[in-house]
Amino acid sequence: MAVTLAFLMKPLSIAVDNILPSRLWRDSVIETKKVQKIRASIEEIDIIEPLSVCAVDRHTGRHLLLDGHLRLLVLRQLGRLEVPCIIATDNESYTYNNRVNRLSTIQEHFMIFRAIERGVSKERLARALCMDLSLIGKKLRLLDGLCEEATMLLKQHEFSPEVCSTLRKMKPARQVECAELMLAANMLTVNYAKALLVATPVEFLISGMKPAPSRHITHEQICRMEREMSNLQDQYRSAERSFGEDTLNLVLAQGYLRKLVENERVRKYLGTHYEEVLKEFESIVAISSMQS
Repeated sequence: MAVTLAFLMKPLSIAVDNILPSRLWRDSVIETKKVQKIRASIEEIDIIEPLSVCAVDRHTGRHLLLDGHLRLLVLRQLGRLEVPCIIATDNESYTYNNRVNRLSTIQEHFMIFRAIERGVSKERLARALCMDLSLIGKKLRLLDGLCEEATMLLKQHEFSPEVCSTLRKMKPARQVECAELMLAANMLTVNYAKALLVATPVEFLISGMKPAPSRHITHEQICRMEREMSNLQDQYRSAERSFGEDTLNLVLAQGYLRKLVENERVRKYLGTHYEEVLKEFESIVAISSMQS
């Protein structure tokens, strides 16, 4: 079966004045960090991704912009006259905004590492990415001291380099435990990583010494935090072991309850004598995420 392309294969150079934005931006957007990064990238290495536009309008002679509004804004600010564009054959902008590949922190590390391997200086990278030079160094050393299992757990996520700086103070087994806990709680933050570090027993630390606690945290509070963290880890492992079986049981129970609710005689009886039970059954049947 033939697949129809949604755009022309060859980019065209189109005058900036002939591109009509499909949305308006406030003047303050120029000052945002995102626009500053786009500007720095264009100034240092020019346009990487062409703009996406519709075919030229026969009446106005202009192209409607589908994707790349901020890039166009920066190009106009820089006084560019032309810009490379991809001509879309379908007038829709949903895909461009919905199908976005976010660069994870570890992927960014490898990107920076390979760029430096190929001769790009740290200074130029810092300018192109609109980053401080010290941050480039931190991202370059991101995986130093991090075990492979923890790296695999974190490779698809975005987080601060300081998270890895905290994890590398722990031994590999503890790194994996903390990575699992942060992912389970959906909290890949520096503060949570530091809290896990404080709650880590001495035998799981690389230095063999506890980090200096805050003045407001007593020794008893740290001991209690360690116990609670240990209990949380046990509960997490228990839930992980039983998750598959529990989900299967829930799916089977849901199917059985659906048959009961769909039976008119049973439904009428429950509605007459056990109305609250019927409502609970209906709410369970309405759950759609169990089988996904």
